[in-house]
Amino acid sequence: MSALLNPSQREAIRYLDGPLLVLAGAGSGKTRVITQKIAYLISECGFNPRSIAAITFTNKAAREMQERVGRLLGGRPDGLTISTFHSFGVRILREEAKTLGYKPRFSIFDAADSFGILADLSGSVDRVTIRHLQSLISNWKNALVSPDQARNNAGNDIEKLAAQTYASYAATLKAYQAVDFDDLIALPVELFRVSPEALDKWQNRLRYLLIDEYQDTNACQYQLLRLLAGSRAAFTAVGDDDQAIYGWRGADIENLRALPRDYPNLKLIKLEQNYRSTVRILKAANALIAHNEKLFDKKLWSELGQGDPISVTACRDNEKEAGQVVMKLQAHRFEHHAKFSDYAILYRGNFQARALEQQLRDQRVPYLLSGGQSFFDKTEIKDITSYLRLLANNDDDPAFIRAVTTPRRGVGGTTLESLGKYAGERHLSLFAAAGEEGFAHRVQARQFTPLVEFCRFIGNFESRAAREPAGQVIEDLLVAIGYESWLHGEEEKRVAQTRWENVLELKDWLTQKGEEEKKTLIEITQMIALINLLDRQEDGSRPDVVQLSTLHAAKGLEFKHVFLIGVEEGVLPHRESLDPARLEEERRLMYVGITRAQRSLHVSYAEKRKRGRELIPGEPSRFIAEMGDDLRFSGGKADAMPDKATGAARLAAMRAMLGK
Repeated sequence: MSALLNPSQREAIRYLDGPLLVLAGAGSGKTRVITQKIAYLISECGFNPRSIAAITFTNKAAREMQERVGRLLGGRPDGLTISTFHSFGVRILREEAKTLGYKPRFSIFDAADSFGILADLSGSVDRVTIRHLQSLISNWKNALVSPDQARNNAGNDIEKLAAQTYASYAATLKAYQAVDFDDLIALPVELFRVSPEALDKWQNRLRYLLIDEYQDTNACQYQLLRLLAGSRAAFTAVGDDDQAIYGWRGADIENLRALPRDYPNLKLIKLEQNYRSTVRILKAANALIAHNEKLFDKKLWSELGQGDPISVTACRDNEKEAGQVVMKLQAHRFEHHAKFSDYAILYRGNFQARALEQQLRDQRVPYLLSGGQSFFDKTEIKDITSYLRLLANNDDDPAFIRAVTTPRRGVGGTTLESLGKYAGERHLSLFAAAGEEGFAHRVQARQFTPLVEFCRFIGNFESRAAREPAGQVIEDLLVAIGYESWLHGEEEKRVAQTRWENVLELKDWLTQKGEEEKKTLIEITQMIALINLLDRQEDGSRPDVVQLSTLHAAKGLEFKHVFLIGVEEGVLPHRESLDPARLEEERRLMYVGITRAQRSLHVSYAEKRKRGRELIPGEPSRFIAEMGDDLRFSGGKADAMPDKATGAARLAAMRAMLGK
């Protein structure tokens, strides 16, 4: 197997003399290095699999690593940890819950659960404001800023409201015996800071750490890794400063800068040979990213040949751009006898997909929109599945809270807070606590009665769901909770109707599943993790469709042919990202887009873009001029010039225009 490795990869796998940073350029085989290093540690260095942890950011990446390690070692070794940061955090918290005052079966709230609590606590009904509060609190948690520090540092009114809500939010979660996604990293850091015994235990258990996509870590994740690594510092961090594109969600490129400072004996190994793209594509990527201030110098190279010229097409407006891209894609596919799945159309923001979808549908081109909302992530579907989750497992506290409040059943926030405190003291689920005599003495009869009625209601449906046909039970449940009329009372008529149709689609799906597989509603709910049902593409298979994706969602993917659209000033780079630090991140985003392409890259921009009913004049992005002079231009105003300008002249004109 080592024969398939280049010298830098081989060195990275075998280096064990201290902390190691592997600077892995796009397409340079970083996953191979991580998985081969795990195999090397176990098979050749005698490490116990239980003492190794490889941490990454997505379930898909973790699954891919598990499969590769399994193939290398002839089966996945017992006890080896390959997981996301958040799954790893859950594991620590389940084991150490008591130290932090939680029961081991604490609940994990998703963004929608948190949104509801913040809406109640802040007293705001404005969804944009609540989302802003949610974002600020999330950023504070990821930066390890406490509620008191947030209050002291709050500058404007929204920050003051967020800081005030932050403290109440933390207390409410604790009362509910619940944590949110950010707590899954922040609480283990807190645990290791307050409990030397717990830290010592985990440091001794984990003798070697491997961290994937290191450039995407935030301050909290970095602290967790530092604490776990301890003075032994036996770790390999793999990352690429040129692909750090998640600053907006708290990722901190400073963590790369901090590594050599915090670990003076850090070894740096660069992976610069690219196994994905042609020379021309890499030349453009290198030329572009050279305009950023460099943490570490690195230049990608390839042995895959020069490849096709990169085309740059100017279009009259964004509607014409969508039409031209689809037409060009069709012609290219016909000429090269390619599959639809060989193509991706990438863009800066989801708003750019609408015109493309219209054109693709008109031309009967099959496509898949990634980064869009899954059916089971829709609010109304989560509302109904909260009831199903509760029927299948009474201990599911987030499901209990969502079901009892949607539609509201006479149970208010104060009652739920009292119930949460009582459940925490008694180490019970909210459902179990609601039926206890002890809780009845804590609250008034008018608070207690609706809770008991709700639990009885769930109990009745639970016994029916275990024996009656699924279709009949779900239909009666929807009638009993009055969800359709509640929707029409909450939403404007058209929105309510759309959401109700989604619920009916869920009902039909459950009915069909029950009939086809002779399963009860309880069995269907237990058999399938409903929330992940539509993660169809996570298994690595790709249907024969054109992929439409934002640049952020495309990171980590690769396609034979890439169309990168809307490369204009104000779109890419985004008009709100023109200060130097954010402009560098936008340039990295463009770099990620370029390096998704294996064989051909087609860049386009619109000379006018529709905003509302107006057509706003635009300019080509500065990033096109920064890609070097090996580009082939077509379309737009330049086509009206005598003798059609050469690439060099066109580029010079563009640079002059951007320089003004």
